[in-house]
Amino acid sequence: MKSPMNDIAAFVAVAKAGGFREAARVENMSASRLSDAIRRLEEELGVRLFHRNTRSVVLTEVGMVLLERMNPIMSEFDSALDMVNLYRDKPAGKLRLNVPVSAVKLILPAIVPAFLEAYPDIELEVTAESNVINIIDAGFDAGIRYDERLEQDMVAIPIGPRRQRYALAAAPKLLDKLGRPTHPRDLLKYPCLTGRFRSGVANTWEFENDNKIIEVNVSGPLVVNIGSAVDLSVDAAVAGTGVVYLFEEWLQPYFDSGQLEPILENWWLSFSGPYLYYSGRRLVPTPLRTFIDFVKSRDIN
Repeated sequence: MKSPMNDIAAFVAVAKAGGFREAARVENMSASRLSDAIRRLEEELGVRLFHRNTRSVVLTEVGMVLLERMNPIMSEFDSALDMVNLYRDKPAGKLRLNVPVSAVKLILPAIVPAFLEAYPDIELEVTAESNVINIIDAGFDAGIRYDERLEQDMVAIPIGPRRQRYALAAAPKLLDKLGRPTHPRDLLKYPCLTGRFRSGVANTWEFENDNKIIEVNVSGPLVVNIGSAVDLSVDAAVAGTGVVYLFEEWLQPYFDSGQLEPILENWWLSFSGPYLYYSGRRLVPTPLRTFIDFVKSRDIN
């Protein structure tokens, strides 16, 4: 019994993605082609590999057994193909990164254009989201996260600034109207522009002074999704709607223009910078190794 490798690869992709639509996005092919490949494989094997309905795709028991056996084989297959890169003049292939929106805004612009110019045969795919995921299960080669969210079996290298701060700001006209706060607890009297993660957890406003950290449970007229909708809170702050709490680098252009005024600077919370991380249990593919070496070689850390 011989099953085409492409059909087996399609099975692994759908199983890891948890559905045809997501697998099609990851593999850059149509969901119908993936569905046809799975159908052919099931007919060839004479067993059903997935339970399908209109809402979900779930592995059958035999599907789970096959995936468990195929994972190391597919990993070795990918590694074998990647060895071809050693004989090329320049590295090639696809590199998939999962990063927070803040990294897209504040870190990658200083890296990506120069990297792609240096390695034009590498295709870089960046997915930005605020929720923390298992990058391996989701089919990513690496991610960017802060140290408190790194998994223990991951290899991490510094990327971007090594110290960052959360800044607090408001439009001058709002502060002229309400006065300027002198302590973080004063913010309880101000309209604040808050954020919430996709999990439903609200973003905590923390402040630090004399090694003392305090949290303030603020509220206000606008709550945005952490990540994709953060710029709306900045626009609202500029318009005088409320106080915004965000990365200092994100707000710096508005400080420079005078659209926003920094407040409570002696209370701004400082924290360590982000890391590029990847699995320490897998052979590092050439595009990722090239990216790692590029990051290490640049004076951006």
